[in-house]
Formats: sequence, C-alpha cells, structure tokens
Amino acid sequence: MDATPEAIGATQGPATRFVLASGSPRRLALLQQIGIEPDSLLPADIDETPRKAEPPRELARRLARTKLAAAEDALHHQDQKVPTWLLAADTVVAVGRRVLPKAEGPDEAADCLRLLSGRPHRVFTAICLLSPNGRRERIVETRVRFKRLSGRDIQGYLASGEWRGKAGGYAIQGLAGAFVVKLVGSYSAVVGLPLYETMSLLDGEGYPVRAAWGSLA
Repeated sequence: MDATPEAIGATQGPATRFVLASGSPRRLALLQQIGIEPDSLLPADIDETPRKAEPPRELARRLARTKLAAAEDALHHQDQKVPTWLLAADTVVAVGRRVLPKAEGPDEAADCLRLLSGRPHRVFTAICLLSPNGRRERIVETRVRFKRLSGRDIQGYLASGEWRGKAGGYAIQGLAGAFVVKLVGSYSAVVGLPLYETMSLLDGEGYPVRAAWGSLA
C-alpha cells in the first residue's frame, strides 16, 4: 500500500524554516541561485555607522551580528515550534582602512568611484547563521581592482543609477562589472552573499540545502 501524505510527513519529521535577515533583492537572488527559497524575510533597520577606528573586517562582522540579533528578536514573536535557520549578512567596501559608504547621492557615488579608480580595494562580507544547533559565522575577503576610470565612465555610471544604496557606490553584477580588471576571492561575496561559505554553513548545520534541486531540472 502506498503511504499517505500524512504518513510521509510523519516519517520525515517536522518541517524546517529558513529566514533571511535581509531585504536585499541581490541576496535573495543569490540564495535562489543555489535552490534555497527563504520562507520569510526579516530585514533589520540598524545603524550602520562605523565606530571610530573600527577596521572594515570588524565592521562587517559587527553589522551582520547586529542584524542577526534584531531578526532573532523579531522571531521570538512568531511560532517557535518549527526548526529555524536564520541567516544575516553584511558587506563592507574599503580602501585600506577607509570604509566607503553606501552611496545615497550622486556626489557621494562619484567620490567613491574616483577613489576606486585604477587601484585595488577590498570587499568584506560577513555571514552569521543561527540554527537549532547554535551560531556560526564566516567572513570572506575579496580583492578587486578597477581600471582607471575616465570622466565619461564615471558620468555614465552615475546616470545609470545603479550605484544608489550600494556599498562603495557600485554594483559589480551590473554595469560596473566592466570596470573590474582583477578579482581575487568570491564574486558572489562582492554581490552580497558568498555562496560557497553560505552553503557550507547551512549544510554543516543540518539544513536541507539540496532539497529543491530535483525540482529545478
């Protein structure tokens, strides 16, 4: 006799829940790329101002942890019976120890692009995971070098509007990809979420990362 849906559910145990502590469409798209569809999004509205003399790596770590804590607090008001995996991330762009802002205006974006022009910079993306087994985190450093940007490059990119709200004033997955001469590290981390490290963390903490892969064929 074939098993009923109820019997199947009973043998498989309780369902799992995956929550992304971000409202970033880029991070969502990256998760979907590896077959993970969050059950819900819990973006955190936090103060992202760097502390005095705070290294870029530590800033990324602190902000990811703060986002995770804010989302965890929000989850306390929801159903806690379902095993939950909660993921938060933050990306920081830096030239030396100088942290570049998430550009909100064209002048700010232009300043970032001039600073990045013809020189290397580093992108730090921190990920923090809360699972039924505990907390884990990773920080990924990627080195990127832009070509020397002309005035036409900068003005054209400003006109595109892609820079708005982006760390360092650019989005590597868009037009600014044409500026990249060299990248050492994780491309997806520069976009906003390092896929290898994210999948490794989730897999190691027991989340069924491959559950939907068969349906993608």
